[in-house]
Amino acid sequence: MSFKPIRIAGTRRQIGQALGKLARPLMSVYLDQSATWQALRPWRGHAYLQELAGHAQEALPDIWEEFEGLAEGLRMPAADLLLWHCRGDLLHKTTDGCTSVALQSADGKRWIAHNEDGDPYLYGRCHVVDVQPDDAPGYISFYYPGSLPGHTFGANRAGLAQTINNLRTRVRRAGVPRMFLARAVLDCATLDQAIELLAHMPRAGAFHHTLGAVGDERLLSIEATPGACSVETVARRYGHANHLIHQGTRNIAQIVTDSSRARQNRIDALVDTWNEATGEADLVAALHDTEGALPILRRAAGDPDEENTLATAVFTLDDEHVALRVYDRKASASQDITVK
Repeated sequence: MSFKPIRIAGTRRQIGQALGKLARPLMSVYLDQSATWQALRPWRGHAYLQELAGHAQEALPDIWEEFEGLAEGLRMPAADLLLWHCRGDLLHKTTDGCTSVALQSADGKRWIAHNEDGDPYLYGRCHVVDVQPDDAPGYISFYYPGSLPGHTFGANRAGLAQTINNLRTRVRRAGVPRMFLARAVLDCATLDQAIELLAHMPRAGAFHHTLGAVGDERLLSIEATPGACSVETVARRYGHANHLIHQGTRNIAQIVTDSSRARQNRIDALVDTWNEATGEADLVAALHDTEGALPILRRAAGDPDEENTLATAVFTLDDEHVALRVYDRKASASQDITVK
């Protein structure tokens, strides 16, 4: 699998169109085989979906323009594309997973690493995109065909890095769909701007965001749900799978799958062994750990959540730079990308 970034530039609509054109040859086959897409079909034409669209248009008009361009590039009805983008806001179970880890070193270097887990069909069929809008810092992101970038792993040229983990909360509330919010974070110049966005924007669904930024010593773990936003600073080392674990949010009604529970327990055990000598190789080893029946590295054809690891990313941040290295799940190949 090649992770060499594909460059896309222009206005918001032009960027959306280019992203759609990139995904167009795959999109219909991808959706036809997707159990998530089949589960979404009863929501077609529902008034609640239009309510979510209204929130997105009002709160994030620039992102909405990208979305409209994406529909045009895909040659897909915007109503169907909206339904696809709201999958995590409507369904309690989708084929989105992921595990993230974060580490502070004694010399000021910081790492955020992440397994991107998703539909096994997408292994070898995703891209890394280098997006350069006319009116924003621009970003590099892993790109699922036909979905706005941002809800996977990415970093912008202001120096802000983000990884996303799926959360399966049982609460629905009218607000901005979570994928639009994750994309909007990549337009933020600072961690404080990202916190403000996530904490005060009405949210329809739930995501966990791991955030870091150039020149800011903080690494943040944010659990943003329809009714709460918990922000914790990583003191030294941290791991997160696919359920709420913060003190202020863990009692919110949610689904915790066996895989998420097993991966959380295992990543907690691994990060507890990290010390001042720990570095990038140790983070990758943790994310490629195969211990147990439901391991962190997910390659099983019979994965109970119907998810596999599609790629592993490591962001390295210091006072001036953020760099990204993307690994194949076999760890036999990687791509180095300078973001800032």
